Amino acid sequence: MWSPEREAEAPAGGDPAGLLPPEWEEDEERMSFLFSAFKRSREVNSTDWDSKMGFWAPLVLSHSRRQGVVRLRLRDLQEAFQRKGSVPLGLATVLQDLLRRGELQRESDFMASVDSSWISWGVGVFLLKPLKWTLSNMLGDNKVPAEEVLVAVELLKEKAEEVYRLYQNSPLSSHPVVALSELSTLCANSCPDERTFYLVLLQLQKEKRVTVLEQNGEKIVKFARGPHAKVSPVNDVDVGVYQLMQSEQLLSRKVESLSQEAERCKEEARRACRAGKKQLALRSLKAKQRTEKRIEALHAKLDTVQGILDRIYASQTDQMVFNAYQAGVGALKLSMKDVTVEKAESLVDQIQELCDTQDEVSQTLAGGVTNGLDFDSEELEKELDILLQDTTKEPLDLPDNPRNRHFTNSVPNPRISDAELEAELEKLSLSEGGLVPSSKSPKRQLEPTLKPL
Repeated sequence: MWSPEREAEAPAGGDPAGLLPPEWEEDEERMSFLFSAFKRSREVNSTDWDSKMGFWAPLVLSHSRRQGVVRLRLRDLQEAFQRKGSVPLGLATVLQDLLRRGELQRESDFMASVDSSWISWGVGVFLLKPLKWTLSNMLGDNKVPAEEVLVAVELLKEKAEEVYRLYQNSPLSSHPVVALSELSTLCANSCPDERTFYLVLLQLQKEKRVTVLEQNGEKIVKFARGPHAKVSPVNDVDVGVYQLMQSEQLLSRKVESLSQEAERCKEEARRACRAGKKQLALRSLKAKQRTEKRIEALHAKLDTVQGILDRIYASQTDQMVFNAYQAGVGALKLSMKDVTVEKAESLVDQIQELCDTQDEVSQTLAGGVTNGLDFDSEELEKELDILLQDTTKEPLDLPDNPRNRHFTNSVPNPRISDAELEAELEKLSLSEGGLVPSSKSPKRQLEPTLKPL
């Protein structure tokens, strides 16, 4: 589905028909209706009116955003939206509605709302309207002339923010004061023409983020230090720093030029030597030495200027740190406005008292409830001694001494006589190797085994 946002993302240039809504090429009936003129009043047919306005108003703004422009004219829009040789007949009404809603503003009205005295050519280009435009407004005719320049308010704000970020991210932001010509060179890609650049500066001036001053025939621009800060007027310090910066640039360019001249003299001396022209070579070498002495003198001056600028930048940093400390001290004082040592000590005493009270309550609750009965501890101890004495006099009912009991692993132990054991041993001896039975030796050998348990 087509939307102004999607069209705004499309790259600039190319066939505009490829960036228009689908019905532009597919729905002839719909486009014939959209290209027709508006009724004299919305009350005649509000549905048709709102349908056309809902189509053209976003399309006009998105087309300008895609082109990267903030200035638009009715004639340019009619040429951009031509379709099969036809131009939209209701574009003037669309621009009138956008003017009424504040999304567009006449360039002359915008210039009049901001102090543009620093624009030397502003009267002829911006402020002077053709007589027919002025008479039309005085007579109540709100039609937009085909050549009148209108400004897209929201697009101008976006472009101003872009230029401000571009400056903040550039080496020019080392000091808030910059030459207008240098800033114009920096913004060449963002602002397609000089008028757009001046409109952007006026918007930043309206937002109190820049101020413009003419110094010795040259315009300088001072930026606010932060994105949310307000710019302060240009003072003598700003002018002095700007002059030092200009001197630094001038000296640097002069040193570079003299270095090239010294190198040229050196090459001339070399060529003269090859040609055998000794006097010419000497003159070239003398010119080279004079140039090098001038370069040394300029380097000394340049070092002095750069040293002063470094100190100024350092002092500005110190000032920023000092302001931050001062703000921090003020915030700390404000946060501790009602806090004193006496109040803190009193609060600690109250906390300790409450803790002691809580401990007493806990001990009281841990003691339990006696139900009104008061027992004498001495009588209880006497009764306990009597019970212990009676217990020692009574015989203890202990189990029998298991000393004479024999425990086996639940296997019965039958009684075997010595004669039976001797007979069994004799059978074993005879079967193992023809041993001679003896009546005494088996008994001796079995004595450890037959030891009573």
